[in-house]
Amino acid sequence: MTEFDPIAFKDSTRNQWDNVAEHWNAWGGLLDRWLGPATEVLLDMCGVGPGARVLHVAGGSGQDAMQSARRVGPEGFVLSTDFSDELTRLANDQFTQAGMTQARASVMDGENLETGDQLFDAVISRVGLIFFPDQKRSVQSQIAALHEGGSVGALVYATPQECRFFSDPVGIIRKHANLPAPAPGLPGPFSLGAPGVIENLFEDAGLRDVRTQKIEAPVVLKSARECLRFEQESFGALHQMLGDLDEKAKQAAWDDVETALETFETDKRFIGPCTMIAATGVKQ
Repeated sequence: MTEFDPIAFKDSTRNQWDNVAEHWNAWGGLLDRWLGPATEVLLDMCGVGPGARVLHVAGGSGQDAMQSARRVGPEGFVLSTDFSDELTRLANDQFTQAGMTQARASVMDGENLETGDQLFDAVISRVGLIFFPDQKRSVQSQIAALHEGGSVGALVYATPQECRFFSDPVGIIRKHANLPAPAPGLPGPFSLGAPGVIENLFEDAGLRDVRTQKIEAPVVLKSARECLRFEQESFGALHQMLGDLDEKAKQAAWDDVETALETFETDKRFIGPCTMIAATGVKQ
């Protein structure tokens, strides 16, 4: 088995996101419908309100940071960070177009946050912490960016069984590409979803008053084919998994993914099962 290389993993992941950034942003309406309500729950749990200062880690093209910006208003401040240049550029474009002068985006490594003398009331990560090779280091870096009594909040996928809109395609592609199952402790979409895992991470990093809440967040679209298109366009890791296959073999994998997704079609729409976990902890 090849030894895990965190630097190579981060470089590869950064390239994936740079490559799909425009597509990810183009699906912003779906992201708001799918993850927006769970994000609101997380912001409530972290006490984000008017005048607050909020740092977003792995903020992508800015959809979740815009939710914070609407809450904090013109008297607050939101900084969205991501290690992808392209996603960061798109986030700043979004803020400008929305007239949100209280929000800006900056390129930053989520394991090594460099915010200078700026301290925040809350640090938020939406479906980002799961992909960090050193998750504890990231949480500790987030804690360092907080005022005393401030909150770290993360939104992560629950177990594969609870998120089959994504775990089924991953399993099918892994089988087609003859890839082994991910080793425990490595970054990945479901790395923090098992019972007690994110709670233990937060406590080990030094947070107190750790709380979690499960939130149903199904992916609702017109059809399984539309979900397939969303995953093909926006989830660069799936393409990376298929990288060693020829075009015919890749198409066969995607055909099997579409067949599996059709399981979640009704006569009116596609409803892909997804459960999120909102987790928060307070700086000592």
